Amino acid sequence: MLTPVLKRRSFLTTLLAAGVAPMALPSRIWSAPVGPNDTIRIGIIGCGIQSRGLTSGFLKLPNTKVVAVCDVDTTRRENHQQIVHEFYSKQTQTEFKGCAVFKDFRELLAREDIDAVVIATPDHWHAIIAVAAAKAGKDIYCEKPLTDTVFEATSLVAAIQKHNRVFQTGSMQRSAREFRVACELVRNGIIGKITRVNAGFGGPAKPCDLPAEELEPGLDWDFWQGPAPVRAYNSILSPRGVNKHFPMWRLYREYGGGMVTDWGAHHLDITHWGLGMDRSGPIEILPPADWSTAVSGAKLRYSNGVEVTHVVDNGVNFFGEDGEIFVNRGKIKVTLKGEVKASFLAKEDQPSLNDQLGKLEQELLKDAKVRLYSSTDHKADFLHSIVSRKQPIADAETGARTVIGCHLLGFAYYHGQALKWNPANNAFASGTGDAKWLHREYRGDWRLA
Repeated sequence: MLTPVLKRRSFLTTLLAAGVAPMALPSRIWSAPVGPNDTIRIGIIGCGIQSRGLTSGFLKLPNTKVVAVCDVDTTRRENHQQIVHEFYSKQTQTEFKGCAVFKDFRELLAREDIDAVVIATPDHWHAIIAVAAAKAGKDIYCEKPLTDTVFEATSLVAAIQKHNRVFQTGSMQRSAREFRVACELVRNGIIGKITRVNAGFGGPAKPCDLPAEELEPGLDWDFWQGPAPVRAYNSILSPRGVNKHFPMWRLYREYGGGMVTDWGAHHLDITHWGLGMDRSGPIEILPPADWSTAVSGAKLRYSNGVEVTHVVDNGVNFFGEDGEIFVNRGKIKVTLKGEVKASFLAKEDQPSLNDQLGKLEQELLKDAKVRLYSSTDHKADFLHSIVSRKQPIADAETGARTVIGCHLLGFAYYHGQALKWNPANNAFASGTGDAKWLHREYRGDWRLA
């Protein structure tokens, strides 16, 4: 179980402004469990490009209804509302105007007719909104990387457990067959004892140095920044209009952890799945020699002796005593004792990816003792869990353990120190590190509910 890195009372006393009142949110008793034929009513918080993809998926699933959307940008939230209205109007062949629109997520959470929320905001908002949603009795689908600090990660897990919520982290690679097959091969010892892993994704974040620009009309820029430090508007952080690209706020330390947390939350997640580390974490962090300018090379060491190296090439490569497994989206290559058992690395390759995966399952996993959670649709898996009240494939602690590993990698690039880590209590060990790195001071009245 994850435990907070600092006691809540001590943390609030030390880091938050004295006399700040808690956010006013409804405190209601959760209604009767959602039945298999009941409609699950969903609110969407954050209306950018990632959210549009998620909303499109939820709209198409049975027994669901998107009833509210929320964003601090007028253009994006109204566009999102229009998408919902047009979908249901076409589906029912009658005019639908039942999707409410909000600027403030707290107003959406106050609606007692909403069963679940989807959080797809910039990373610096995830924890505050998710903890508030748990307190308000909502089940939660929250995008990865789960949180912006280590303390937020442990606090979020505690809130989900306290309020008995179903929580799905948006690490959707766990719902893709190639990743499950790769991790089952590793967990069943098909390539022998794992000696090392290469996890490939981009580099760390940097302090935001963007110039001031004229403010986007209809955007509440102060609300967009929320708990983050105040700075002038720049369209790279919050694009103008309805953006068709992924905004690069994720490259700056005030709002994210660079590609180390962005893509790292995908590939370190698969690394943990393969190594069986969903309830643990590294015990040592080693920076590269050129840590202040490096974009790769940091290492995580785990209690089983496996060393995970952050590399540039995208994907995850497991190295065992008897072979090697490479996996990425739509790609896999398995080599066992010098023989290539399966390889699909390009769209033109034959046999197809599914044929190759089927071959691996039939030849190497037919009598497997370890069977991993099998999901084919990350959003549907979340909805099934709302009904069953069982945690889905990427629950809160799974997402927290992954993002904590990413943050520890980030510390290697930010501080250049060899660090010892105790994953049992989520604290630095052996006199290394600084507890101040585990969180940041929130601006104004913002706090974890």
